[in-house]
Amino acid sequence: MSPIRFGTDGWRAVIADEYTFDAVRACAEGYARYLAERGVRRGVLVGYDRRFAAEDFAAAVAEVLAAHGVRVFLTPRPTPTPVVAHGILQLGADGAVVITASHNPWRWLGFKVRPDYGGAPPPEYTAAIEALIPPEDEWGAIPRLPLMEARRRGLVEDYDPDPAYLRHLEEILDLEALRRAGLRVVADPMHGAAAGYLRRLLEGDSTKVWEIRGRRNPIFPGMDAPEPIARNLKALMEAVRRHRAQVGLANDGDGDRLGVVDERGMFLDNQRTFALLAYYMLHVRGERGPIVKSLTATRMAFALAEPLGLPVYETPVGFKFLGPKMRETDALMAGEESGGYAFRGHLPERDGILAALCFLDLMVRRGKTPSELLRELFDLVGPHYYDRVDVHLQEGQRERLQARLRDLSPDRIGGLRVVGQDDLDGLRFLLEGGWVVFRFSGTEPLLRIYSEAQGEEALVYRVLDDARRLLGV
Repeated sequence: MSPIRFGTDGWRAVIADEYTFDAVRACAEGYARYLAERGVRRGVLVGYDRRFAAEDFAAAVAEVLAAHGVRVFLTPRPTPTPVVAHGILQLGADGAVVITASHNPWRWLGFKVRPDYGGAPPPEYTAAIEALIPPEDEWGAIPRLPLMEARRRGLVEDYDPDPAYLRHLEEILDLEALRRAGLRVVADPMHGAAAGYLRRLLEGDSTKVWEIRGRRNPIFPGMDAPEPIARNLKALMEAVRRHRAQVGLANDGDGDRLGVVDERGMFLDNQRTFALLAYYMLHVRGERGPIVKSLTATRMAFALAEPLGLPVYETPVGFKFLGPKMRETDALMAGEESGGYAFRGHLPERDGILAALCFLDLMVRRGKTPSELLRELFDLVGPHYYDRVDVHLQEGQRERLQARLRDLSPDRIGGLRVVGQDDLDGLRFLLEGGWVVFRFSGTEPLLRIYSEAQGEEALVYRVLDDARRLLGV
């Protein structure tokens, strides 16, 4: 069998270690076989982010697909994952491959696939591709058609998905109103593929957009990784204060996640951003429909939806679960703890660019800053506090911790009484006034411990400290 395993959102590995041209070609071979088995011949869009040699790995994918007679549409520049996903619909393509490691540290790269509907694929889709990846001793025999020859034969051509995507955003939101609103915005694409998008969409009238970290830099200086969370957004926090901006908006390496910094230069954690976007959809725009959330996302979703008689569906972590549930339930929106948000009428796929525009629309419609909006939200659902601890695992440590988790049955965590537990994804304990989840990452050697509590911020830290003590980490 192949050593390649698809995790929460595709396959990721360290460049030049496991992530090699041979391995990427093997993934492309598995995907080509998957398409051939199903007899689909509408073509595949291939995109890539701004990481080291991403365009070269994308070309390698195109060569393998072309060798199988698959028509390939290759993006001419680094392109955000949601833009590629929307391009599938515009082309009527069979799907897409995106060469990206999303929010992982700079040494990593990855291989994402997207089906014909543009959302993250369900587990059975990637499992079928994974099963068709040839074993490592056959990788040298994988066919490929040199890119220049594939272009000459008409099997590979450039396709720019930007124009159709930008037009679609104009249809979803009144962008002219945002441009006229006189907003002061700092955009931080974190050296990733979303560079330039917010500035292009918002400038042209009285709204002013400053962009920082917009140049391509594959080592992502000044951050642990291009993940829009507080420890990686110091430059954005400083820029918001320096420009006296009303808000800072950050997108991760492939543009499908959003992080928000308020007008004071303080990070607005992703749980609160999700709750504010749900508040925007339900209570400001007045739209109706189910909400889908990962089990590690805020329970404020329940407090916002249930009084309106609307269901909230919980899934395991990852849009490979959230996206299909969105489609199944015709959900109004979906969200996850890591800053990924999706909206009905767009894609069953997270989109950090659209989420940023929705957040700005909320500010304009309510005439309030992010911190004022948060107070408005807490007046409705009560104060909620959240934090997460990432435990980096050494070799063999995962197995030891898994055994310890199996035996874990506390009566209280952080002083809060345990009122229930489940294993929907990892191990979750429901607490009186909060919750805590222990979950191993599907893409990195990490154990993540998540917690949310109502009422007092100190409760979250007590729960997390006690959770670490229970595991001995």
